[in-house]
Amino acid sequence: MNSITRRAALAAALFATSSLALGLPAAAQDKPVLRLSSVVSDNDIRAEAFAEISAAVSEMFDLQVFNGATLVQQGSELTSIQRGNLELGLIAPQTIAEQVPEWSIVTSAYLFNDADHLKATFQSDVGAQLTALTDEIGIHILAPVYFGTRQVNLKPDMEVKTPEDLSGVTLRMPGGDAWQFLGEAIGANPTPLAYAEVYTALQTGAIDGQDNPLPNDYNMKFYEVTSQIVMTSHLIGFDVLAIGTEVWEGMTPEQQAALQAAVDTAIDKSTARHLEREAELVEFFKGEGLKVYEPDRAAFRSFAQEKYLASEFAASWPEGMLDAINALGE
Repeated sequence: MNSITRRAALAAALFATSSLALGLPAAAQDKPVLRLSSVVSDNDIRAEAFAEISAAVSEMFDLQVFNGATLVQQGSELTSIQRGNLELGLIAPQTIAEQVPEWSIVTSAYLFNDADHLKATFQSDVGAQLTALTDEIGIHILAPVYFGTRQVNLKPDMEVKTPEDLSGVTLRMPGGDAWQFLGEAIGANPTPLAYAEVYTALQTGAIDGQDNPLPNDYNMKFYEVTSQIVMTSHLIGFDVLAIGTEVWEGMTPEQQAALQAAVDTAIDKSTARHLEREAELVEFFKGEGLKVYEPDRAAFRSFAQEKYLASEFAASWPEGMLDAINALGE
């Protein structure tokens, strides 16, 4: 039995035991209930987008939004949908890659040039292929949800132009093999550390730096204990807004079109607001005395893609997909 067949069998088994087909949660109501779970806070730009989606489809659905992981635990959105305990969720691509190894390609460094490249990829034949793979495990992708581009934030006063300049630099990265490899792929010496401990570790010199989108650097006040931000743009940060495949297929074409249109409009606005915020923060950090500059991104990109192509991650990438994604960004 090949991997595709195994995934299809898993999805079939999950659907057979699911009790939450589209109509069932709303048996006593006029409109179907759709519950959306996310880890974002209620004042997050993405939370505003989810509220807009709910309002836009209110004539067809009772779309209930649960932010801050108040409905299901962070990281369990995918399995909750598969088990029929949730209709929609904001899911990290790294989580999907644990069940669909082919998805590790979208977690690799320098795959996407920017938010536009990310969107174009998911709207292309490549996106259709990625969505087909997730449909087999019981989730249908509605849209990628951009939340910022990861940059390198360092305490030492040094100049970083190429990956070689990060050699020996202890860079905090999230735990997990994929994240640790990402740190290696940009030339650093990655180390796992809990997010809440990063500020103190930077302050004491236990680590040399960390990587995050600029809004995270601001929210966590990392700029208070660092000297510079190197605009490596090594990873376009995104999650996916997904719905249970069984729920999606249980909708009428009109319901599907309405939900998809609402998602597309709200997520486009959310992306634009994130990009505006990132531009504002560049000036803020400069005003706080930090050096903010661009390295040789071409050198970083070449170094990273060579690392990935020689790794075990690339073994699962669908043939020709990397070239197709690269072409979309040209």
